[in-house]
Amino acid sequence: MATMPFSASLNGLSRTKMYPTSYPLWPSMYLSIPSFKTSMGSSKSDIFQNGLSLQQPTFAGFLVKSRSLAVNARSTMDKTIYDFTVKDIDEKDVSLSKFKKKVLLIVNVASKCGLTTANYSELSHIYEKYKTQGFEILAFPCNQFGGQEPGSNPDIKQFACTRFKAEFPIFDKVDVNGPNTAPVYQFLKSSAGGFLGDLVKWNFEKFLVDKKGKVVERYPPTISPFQIEKDIQRLLAA
Repeated sequence: MATMPFSASLNGLSRTKMYPTSYPLWPSMYLSIPSFKTSMGSSKSDIFQNGLSLQQPTFAGFLVKSRSLAVNARSTMDKTIYDFTVKDIDEKDVSLSKFKKKVLLIVNVASKCGLTTANYSELSHIYEKYKTQGFEILAFPCNQFGGQEPGSNPDIKQFACTRFKAEFPIFDKVDVNGPNTAPVYQFLKSSAGGFLGDLVKWNFEKFLVDKKGKVVERYPPTISPFQIEKDIQRLLAA
């Protein structure tokens, strides 16, 4: 897989992280870098040419934010998926503690996406294969990506259960990004940051949760359920 480097120089320490270029740039992924200046007069264009140079006296706000993120990270470490209650597709409250000691695959789904048929078909196949071994799929419909989940809850339920014979739990439609992000997705994203930040990038992004309720892996939308079957098997055997 081809990679692209992103270099940053922090107080004289240069670090380079390699990111895969094959990851699609979905509409929600455009990266916006603020046009700030360091004491050397570097602008936004210099970031990519010469590396990002940050100096502690100039970026007090940045440091405060970093400390705040660290506090939030510690808070996230104390939580598990079992701390959340969500509404199912019939708008009934469901405590996720009912899934204790199970391996969970949590997916934001959509009915009119180009990825819909392949993902729903593979999800249904994997669920049927492992559901008796302590595996559950939790599907959260979301209409934030191209407006591709516009239907009502009954519409979504009928589509998934009739067309794809989905037997795994489907929940109330939620936001996975923005100011109205569902708390469970705040937890998932803070537990496993993604490429170019914490935003969910498109329909059918996937989070794998172990038997202790902790997020252990996050997969981009282009990774199919079949491609992560071995990871599911490893957690079930643990």
